Amino acid sequence: MTAKPAPLPSADPAILRRDQGRYRCEGHWTLDGGIETLEAQRQDLRWATGALQLDGSGIRAIDTTGALQLLNLIAALERDGRRVQLVGLRAEHQALLDLVRGRRAAAGEARPAPPAWNGLERLGRWYWRHLNHGVEFLAFIGEAAVALGRLALHPSRFRWRALFGNIETAGVHALPIIALLSFMIGVVIAYQGGEQLKFYGANIFIVELVALTLLRELAPLITAIIVAGRTGSSYTAQIGTMRITEEVDALRTIGIPPMDLLVLPKLLALIIALPLLTVFADIFSVFGGMIVARAFLEVSFTEFLDRFVQVVTLTSFLLGVGKAPVFAAIIALVGCYQGFQVRGGAESVGRHTTISVVQAIFLVIAANALFSVVLGGVGLWR
Repeated sequence: MTAKPAPLPSADPAILRRDQGRYRCEGHWTLDGGIETLEAQRQDLRWATGALQLDGSGIRAIDTTGALQLLNLIAALERDGRRVQLVGLRAEHQALLDLVRGRRAAAGEARPAPPAWNGLERLGRWYWRHLNHGVEFLAFIGEAAVALGRLALHPSRFRWRALFGNIETAGVHALPIIALLSFMIGVVIAYQGGEQLKFYGANIFIVELVALTLLRELAPLITAIIVAGRTGSSYTAQIGTMRITEEVDALRTIGIPPMDLLVLPKLLALIIALPLLTVFADIFSVFGGMIVARAFLEVSFTEFLDRFVQVVTLTSFLLGVGKAPVFAAIIALVGCYQGFQVRGGAESVGRHTTISVVQAIFLVIAANALFSVVLGGVGLWR
């Protein structure tokens, strides 16, 4: 049986910093290879001062657009007072670069500046850029679904150690912060609502306020937001750092799909851990409400628990916990997707980590609102 050939490294164009003053150009510097991302990479990189060396040996393909981009990069660095030396280009790439340089010199360097974008054009470009990101994210979700289906057909290939390690990191290590914040939220909700109920002599209704508000809405939502900031950001930072250090390309080279090793264990681990964290948050938030009810509203623990059993049905509890796997999938997929979008240097890791947290929290809140509308429409919130 012949072995399958190892896949080639990523063809995405990139500029990677090697050490002080040395940078390496890699990938396909072509119009259809994503050459437009190089400008953002140039701005993200921390360029050394003085003499720089650009190593072009990693450029596997280049066209006139890529050659023009390379010349513009060198010109921009030299305008900032740096001395740039380009080394390592293949002979055919150097010939194309000389041709483009000569044609541009013959046409004259003094060309009018492009007109400034008006408001409508800026809006259109912003919309088109985010639409492309949305399509790419949907493609990433589809790739993850295909990988998950392939894993279901061949479960022996699954990496159980990575799954359990991610469950420990995303679940067990998050218990202290989840317990503390859930308890404090229960205290705040019970105290603020209890002041109004006490005014009307309806102290006992603190049970409905605390139980239904926390179990249906706040506990799952707050837990997901904490996990998005804590775990989703770590997914982005880990994969992004591996992109910069070329570990993702190394995985492809040795025949390990990054989706199987870096995405699926994180996704499944969070889908398992987040519902359990939500139940944990339910317990501590209700406990915080019980303490406030006992201290300020003269509702004892026994009275609180007796009414709690009457008020909270199994459906109410399961509806709150049932949203957690959806929130977990959103957080894991957004975090991993933004990690694979990292280009350039450490600044790009920080920027995409911030983007992943903001997008994950936004999508979680939007999904929670959609759940409320749909479940309320079919009468399950009553």
